[in-house]
Amino acid sequence: MRSIFRTLDREVLRDIALVCLTGGIVGVSFGTITVSSGLPLWLPMLLSVVVFAGAAQFVFVGIMASGGNPIAAVVAGLLINTRHVPFGFAVGDVLGTGRARLLVGSHLMIDETVAFALAQRDRQRRRAAYWTCGIGLFCCWNLGVALGAFAGTVVTDTDALGLDAAFPAVLLALVLPSLRETATRRAALTGAAIAVAGAPWLPSGLPVLLALAGVAVSLRAMPANSSENSDGSDSRVVS
Repeated sequence: MRSIFRTLDREVLRDIALVCLTGGIVGVSFGTITVSSGLPLWLPMLLSVVVFAGAAQFVFVGIMASGGNPIAAVVAGLLINTRHVPFGFAVGDVLGTGRARLLVGSHLMIDETVAFALAQRDRQRRRAAYWTCGIGLFCCWNLGVALGAFAGTVVTDTDALGLDAAFPAVLLALVLPSLRETATRRAALTGAAIAVAGAPWLPSGLPVLLALAGVAVSLRAMPANSSENSDGSDSRVVS
């Protein structure tokens, strides 16, 4: 612990603490929404320990709570987490050696830990930032989810508290930085249009999967505009 505090700047530790605090608050909303939607008390806590990926968890619960197919919910969550594959190539060197460290480090590989690691200027700082953020966020997220899950047993109307806005707000926050790219924005808008058009007619969960067609539309347009961004800059790497 002393090594971590000596390695990382005070500003980085402050930012990590704020992210952990925010994660805990979002975790409360996730636990509350899940249980108040009629799903079992243990489900949000089990998902948070085993999956530990907020976007995938929100999508899974959103589909299940709306009466969707469990298989569609799992597939949608897995598709969202496919972004972890390039994450592994980007920060694989900070996980360390040994099977246990690789296993635990891979489990902590989420947007926030990868972003903090890549923002550091050397390997030692990257490793310290990655593990500090990962362990802190894992504890805060799971504590928040547990508190929210028990709160969900007494909160019957999450809409009245505004908690129903947490799910779309989290997903929007995750995708907003990527929407600066023309190709990503095209894929998102196309997928959203497909999902909205299909929602009134198709079973819950299926419109989300059909929205992936937006990726195909974007890929077809990429050869002519592969280097063009809306802001005129090069493509970014991490969302």
